[in-house]
Amino acid sequence: MLQKIQETADFLKSKIKTNPKTGIILGTGLGNLVTQITETTEIPYETIPNFPVSTVEGHSGKLIVGLLGGVEVVAMQGRFHYYEGYDMKAVTFPVRVMKALGIENLLVSNASGGVHPDFEIGDLMIITDHLNLFPEHPLRGKNFAELGPRFPDMSNAYSKELIVKAKNIAAKNNIKVVEGVYVGTTGPTFETPAEYKYFRTIGGDAVGMSTVPEVIVANHSGMKVFGMSIITDLGVPGKIVEVTHEEVQEIGNKVQPLMTLIMKELVKEL
Repeated sequence: MLQKIQETADFLKSKIKTNPKTGIILGTGLGNLVTQITETTEIPYETIPNFPVSTVEGHSGKLIVGLLGGVEVVAMQGRFHYYEGYDMKAVTFPVRVMKALGIENLLVSNASGGVHPDFEIGDLMIITDHLNLFPEHPLRGKNFAELGPRFPDMSNAYSKELIVKAKNIAAKNNIKVVEGVYVGTTGPTFETPAEYKYFRTIGGDAVGMSTVPEVIVANHSGMKVFGMSIITDLGVPGKIVEVTHEEVQEIGNKVQPLMTLIMKELVKEL
């Protein structure tokens, strides 16, 4: 594993002429943030040694290096999901590579279903914590001390410092944000009404099929993490309707300019 991480990092270093400290992972319908990145170098996933290839519509599958608001960043346009058939080591491999490239801050985004009764479709939720309901843990197996501790602390998994910065940015720009706990599940099915009720009962505010494994590995690696969800459907009794992946993408596309502004301004403060 260590050899693969280093091999991939060495390949990318040969393509990248900058030294970014911030990484961004873009989820469903949110890939257009990369249009704000200038002086770009684009590297398709299929050309990167040891990288998985995304199979999901809406996940383009490119690593983009450049400037966001004048700050050097590495952005993943398209992520990998457990439901695609990858194991957790593959899902989180790009985070390991980012750390090997010198990334210190990781910004993650996703589309999710809201289970908080006050949430509305199109809300931006700052993730304050998560519930991990995936059946496989990304740190299961032999621990390599070079990558992080055997038993990493998760009490500040989503950096309180970055949350405060993001809330201030939103307030300055009159952008409504909510806060909540993200529930990570396997997918690929959207949730049943009973599952929505269960996730709310155990303390969740939104539910999705990604993010948690990447955040765990980022914390294991010593990165600061900021996460944001776009609420694209509702799992609240009386508000549950049939939903499709295409509708999720459409709502994500409508709201993403607001999330893009928050992310862009946050990057400047890192």
